[in-house]
Amino acid sequence: MSEDRSDLIRQSFLRQAKACADLGSPFTARLCTLAAERLTGDSSVGETVLRWPGNPDGTGDALALRLAGTLHALVRSGQDQALSAVYPPHTVDDDTLWAAIEATMRRDEAFMLERLNSAPQTNEVRRSSALLPGFLTIAAQTAKPLILSEVGASAGLNLQWDRYSYRLGDFRWGQVSAVELAPRWEGPPPPQAKIEIIERAGCDLNPLDPASEDDRLRLFSYIWADQQDRLDRTAAALAMATESGLKVEKADAIDWLRKRLATPRPGMAHVIYHTIAWQYLPPALKAEGEALIADAGSRATETAPLARLQLEADGKPDGAAILLTLWPSGEMCEIGRADFHGRWVKWSGWEDSAV
Repeated sequence: MSEDRSDLIRQSFLRQAKACADLGSPFTARLCTLAAERLTGDSSVGETVLRWPGNPDGTGDALALRLAGTLHALVRSGQDQALSAVYPPHTVDDDTLWAAIEATMRRDEAFMLERLNSAPQTNEVRRSSALLPGFLTIAAQTAKPLILSEVGASAGLNLQWDRYSYRLGDFRWGQVSAVELAPRWEGPPPPQAKIEIIERAGCDLNPLDPASEDDRLRLFSYIWADQQDRLDRTAAALAMATESGLKVEKADAIDWLRKRLATPRPGMAHVIYHTIAWQYLPPALKAEGEALIADAGSRATETAPLARLQLEADGKPDGAAILLTLWPSGEMCEIGRADFHGRWVKWSGWEDSAV
């Protein structure tokens, strides 16, 4: 085993540990730190992780989160009671926790090796707190009903954002809902506007069915084990999606966008949106997607406007950028910033925000 390669992977685990700590998961931060410090190639699972051929970082293969999600799946499924005994809400010391994980890597080797091949898949509902003010801005600017097209929609939980209730500072929006979102809010209130949704659709390379027990387990496994509020919120959103029959299409993002953008939408504003998804596209596909959207924007009119709403990392330390582009003008604005998990939103709004 190349020491340089294993050291690079250990460093990626330490970076992920810091990110988890910053995002309020001390348990996952601890798990990633222990793996960085103590994982060996003595087991097939350990050897697979330390020899990982791809980019192990969070913006690549997210290897640390693959391992964390695989272990959490064993806990949530009830498949490994010994591992469950050292997971939240239980509290044990580092030696006890790591000994249990090492035993799991041998006992559940086949499951873990298979599961490590799957990229982490989350559907963080609180990101809708950053989307809602963007949709209100689009409605206020265009005064038209909306067509929704979400790229990387996973189980579609942020495709039903209008079914949640919100408290954004002193601003309230939505009917009473099983999902209530109240991020820490900074800035002026979002614009008041009537929102009417004519159609909604989403795509994903691996869409998850809210009604499927296996798919729900997959989604829950990638939520950090010590964040019960996220688990509860996701469960409520999944129940709503199951009841409504919401489905996400299995499709390549670029092929799907090409079809969605081919049809004119007179009298409606077509909104392409994505949250912490675009960054995972390969560079060539990303460039193709940008060109495709820009071309559709060049064909947009005042009667059939196009919008692109994004919550994506931009390399800055203060969360992710909320970017809105409106055509036919093509103006792009950073209308705010938000935590990657939607815990806070710093809102600036459309006016005087051009970038």
